Amino acid sequence: MVERPYVLLSCGMSIDGYLDNATGNRLLLSNDADFDRVDAVRADCDAILVGAETVRQDNPRLLVRSAARRQARVARGLPPTPVKVTVTGRGELDPAARFFVTGEIDKLVYCARPALATTRQRLDQVATVVDSGDPVDLHRVVADLHERGVRRLMVEGGGTIHTQFLTAGLVDELHLVIAPFFVGDSRAPRFVRDGSFPWGPDRRAHLAEVRQIGDVVLLRYALSDRFDDEA
Repeated sequence: MVERPYVLLSCGMSIDGYLDNATGNRLLLSNDADFDRVDAVRADCDAILVGAETVRQDNPRLLVRSAARRQARVARGLPPTPVKVTVTGRGELDPAARFFVTGEIDKLVYCARPALATTRQRLDQVATVVDSGDPVDLHRVVADLHERGVRRLMVEGGGTIHTQFLTAGLVDELHLVIAPFFVGDSRAPRFVRDGSFPWGPDRRAHLAEVRQIGDVVLLRYALSDRFDDEA
């Protein structure tokens, strides 16, 4: 069996399962206490992965925000913030995006083979671009991350990436934070898209924890026998 990192998928969504609205203005699905919890989870990981669409649409920094947590990582001999990772089929990424220009940390771009050459030319100064097959093979991605020393990977979206990791059976732990409102707009992005998931009525996911955090609720699911209940 090919070795891979422990994979934790983290997501915030509305009661009706949406990641955002369709207005173009970012929808806040959490609160300060939960943002701090997510920051602590990030600080315990070796790498954070998002899809290329998330890089384009949300322009995230993907950094550990807490100075104390960054210092604690450095004291353990780690970089102050986890390696940043994205996956792309077309390679249409802006080298000036905050994903690339913030944080003194490696940035890895796993790219489909047909777009590899042009993507390397575009991102040569800001990231390492890795051949991930044609089409992108997530098993290949996680195996390569393991070879690079990533033992704990946090996946933060969006919906396409969530769907691909979950349907591939590559997620060990799922964190779902439910915001106390509805979006009610089918044009908005959802937590997952259509797919064949390993968990269904005949194979229920194990709910390991329910935690209220202010006005949101964290649901923590164990999705594999690798689940780390001490995390």
